[in-house]
This record gives sequence, structure tokens and C-alpha cells, in this order.
Amino acid sequence: MKAVGVVPSRKEVRQLEHPHPQITRDNEVHIRTLEVGICGTDREICTFAYGQPPAGDDYLVLGHECLGEVVEVGAKVRHFKTGDLVVPSVRRPCPDPNCIPCREGRQDFCSTWKFTERGINQRHGYMTEYFVEEEAYLTPVPKSLRDAAVLAEPLTIAEKGLAQAWLVQKRVPGWEHHNRDGKGRGHGKTAVVLGAGPIGLLGAMKLLIEGFKVFVYSRSPKPNFKADLAESIGAEYISAVKMGADDFSQKVGNIDLVYEAVGEGSVSFDVMRVLGINGVFIFTGIPAQKPAIPIRADSTMRNITLKNQALIGTVNASPQAFIDAIHDLGEFKRRWPAAVKALITGRHKIDAHRELLVGKAQGIKNVIEFA
Repeated sequence: MKAVGVVPSRKEVRQLEHPHPQITRDNEVHIRTLEVGICGTDREICTFAYGQPPAGDDYLVLGHECLGEVVEVGAKVRHFKTGDLVVPSVRRPCPDPNCIPCREGRQDFCSTWKFTERGINQRHGYMTEYFVEEEAYLTPVPKSLRDAAVLAEPLTIAEKGLAQAWLVQKRVPGWEHHNRDGKGRGHGKTAVVLGAGPIGLLGAMKLLIEGFKVFVYSRSPKPNFKADLAESIGAEYISAVKMGADDFSQKVGNIDLVYEAVGEGSVSFDVMRVLGINGVFIFTGIPAQKPAIPIRADSTMRNITLKNQALIGTVNASPQAFIDAIHDLGEFKRRWPAAVKALITGRHKIDAHRELLVGKAQGIKNVIEFA
């Protein structure tokens, strides 16, 4: 069957012939791929910076943002049936019996770094016509989200990041609004999203439904379509080119939370300098290796200490984050149907894979359709 992947030994990105999978265990589900999102990780793998094929194969099938349809279930599968829509997760547990996170189903916190990941590290991904997956790694999707559920995996980044922020900020008396008036747990707090790509815009939506006042701080000056989209959902968009971090902080006031989704160290550390009292900074980006940058380390360190600030890194996601992402996508569609639709710039056939993976990045989220 058709697939798209990389052959690292030859530095090739190409369409492949990949074996059609079959159910071999009672807890497995056979799934037809409907859509696969293209993300920055896929594009980086196509530069051969990383990406490791499974043992015995010289190629790696790409793709980890996926929506599929169940075509067959194993004898012990209890929660899925033929025709159900599903979103699969990415990371699989390491084999170490002493890794407590992996043994408890929280491989997103794997303590050995010996995990594997679909489409990234030692496991084939979902950029192919069919795949087989264990029931435990699938999240059900209502039919009403058929057009948006491919966004679930990138949204899980915000879900996990904010879940960690709530836990960390329990250290601050009164930080969390208790939502007694229905205004959201973040009501009365200010959040800044760095970047207006898919991770950033989905994060802005999540923060808005939690009640935060949200600013999107991104490079491109207005007018631009990402700024228009951000402001259509109720965030305020400000260009980092037009307004530096110090002036930005004066305009915004005390910044309670920063959600970094830009993958750029200079911007991130500049904004970290103006994080507010008792603030929390969530990192999601993984910058490419490049020369060191100057930062104002002493003043930043003073602020972190004197203002009781917290820094959080978040990668991959738990099963609960996938459940929350599907739920929140439904809320996003209810509130902002046009904006959710606009997040997906285009749906393309497999023949367009090379342009999408190694050509100039275009739009917000591009998707390859398999059905």
C-alpha cells in the first residue's frame, strides 16, 4: 500500500510501498487512515536531523497527527467497532520494568528516554493507507468532529501544558479562579501565546475557553491572516516586530502565563524577562541546533527568583490529554466554527507530499487525505 517516508541512509523523502498490516493480537484495531497532518517535526525529519526507522527497516513512515476509521477489531477489543472514528497517540512505553511512568501508562514522562514514537523514533507512522494499533492508544472521535479531529494531536500539547500549569500554580494561593460564575478557571488572569502557527492558535483557543485574557505575540506585522484568525476568536494580536517585549509588557500588564509555541530561543527568553509576579512559562518548542544566542541571564534569573516564577517543559501527551483535546475541539467548533475551519489551510492528495514536507511552509495546517 502507499506510504510516505524517509530513507535516512540515502537522505531520500519519497512515496513508498509499505506492507498492509494485519491484526495479530486480540487487543489490536485495524484502521483506515483518513487524514494525516503535516507538522514541523515531519519537516525536520525530512532534513535528516533525526528520525530513526524500526529495527530491520531502512525507511521510516512519517506522520503522527492522524484521524482514522476502524475497519476491523480484535476479539478482546471492547470500546471500538467497525466505522468508529479514532485518533491514535504517538509515544509508546519503554521496556524498562523500573520506569514507573511507562508502567503506569504515562510514557509522556518516560524516565529512561528509551521510548519509541510513531512516525518519529523506531516505529512507523500513520502517513499510509492503513495501520494497526492497540486499543489502549486510541481515542474515540464523534462523527461531528470528522472535519476537525486531525487537529487533536497538536492540541494535546496545550492540554498537557495547561494541566501541568494548574498543578504547579496550586503553590500560589488564589491563583486559580474556581469558576463558580462560569467564567472559567483562568478568569482574571492574562496569558500570552508566543507564535501564531497551529500550536499557538490552538493554545490560544484553549486558554480562551479557560477564561484567560489572551494576547498572541508573533513576528508578522498586521494585517495578516493569522492575526485576523486570532482576533476573530477574541485574542489580541501584537507583532513582535512592531512592539518589543518591554513595551509589550507595559501594554499587557502582569503576565500570569506564557504559552510558548514559536520554537525560537531569542523571542522566548526576551519575553521570559517580562513574565509577571508568580507567573508560569510553558515551553513547547524544540529549536533546531544552531549557534548560541545572547540572553540577559542575570536579570532573568533575578526575576525567576524574586517573582516566584515557574518554568515548565511539555512534550507528547497522556491519554487524558487526547480525551480533553477531542472534548475541547467540540467546544471550539461551537464557539468559532469559521476559525476552526480556517486552521486547516488545505487538504491534499499523497502526490503533494514532497512540496508539503520539503517545500516552503505555507499557511497554518496542511493535511494529506487518504480517503
